[in-house]
Amino acid sequence: MADSDAKKVLEYKERVKKQAEELVLKEFPRKIVVLDELLKTSDFNRKNLEEVHESLNIPVPEPVQLNSHSEPVNKRWKADSKLEEITGTKVMALTNGAVPCNKHLCNLVFQVKPHVRQLVEDSNVLKMWVSFLIPKIEDGNNFGVSIQEDTLAEIQSVESEAAAFYDQISRYFLTRGKIVSKVAKYPHIEDYRRAVEELDEKEYLSLMLVLCEVRNRYSTLHDIVTKNLEKIKRPRSSNTESLY
Repeated sequence: MADSDAKKVLEYKERVKKQAEELVLKEFPRKIVVLDELLKTSDFNRKNLEEVHESLNIPVPEPVQLNSHSEPVNKRWKADSKLEEITGTKVMALTNGAVPCNKHLCNLVFQVKPHVRQLVEDSNVLKMWVSFLIPKIEDGNNFGVSIQEDTLAEIQSVESEAAAFYDQISRYFLTRGKIVSKVAKYPHIEDYRRAVEELDEKEYLSLMLVLCEVRNRYSTLHDIVTKNLEKIKRPRSSNTESLY
């Protein structure tokens, strides 16, 4: 049983090594070209950011008609005004239906997320590949090992950064939802509506930068690995050269 498990582990390591080399030499160049072309499309090159605005579908209620000559009505209005300052406007229902997500940004998220996820997975494969190639600890002749360790640190940094992009996307929707709830609660305050538009413009730029960073990370990983491929695969020479 132990021999069978050990054999499966060796097969897994060999599979990772083969997959990693194919990623670096074939898939990464193809991925870089695809991402670069995607960044040139109209979706990621809007000059007028107002094009990404989305109607909130939250109407401004009609002002309440008050009878200033009626003492009871006037007193009740004052009481209601003080209560509204504390609690806001009660939202019993959105008469025009649900508040939509920003369809322009949802389209960008739909395009960006698969590339972010793929970068996380590819970085993980490279990380395991380099880790498997690091030889046992010995005295001397460790220059190649230091190259492996530096490359591994860069790969781990890329993996962590790519995972953080996911958190950035989810935080946008959470933040937008909170501001939209403010618009529903205080529909007469234009600043909340403007805050939604500003947030959407900011997220558009962020998604463009995320895609740009994904392309750049693929480029740097391809560059650093191909330049040091020989040392990464064979960190120590089989025959120690004479120093004299």
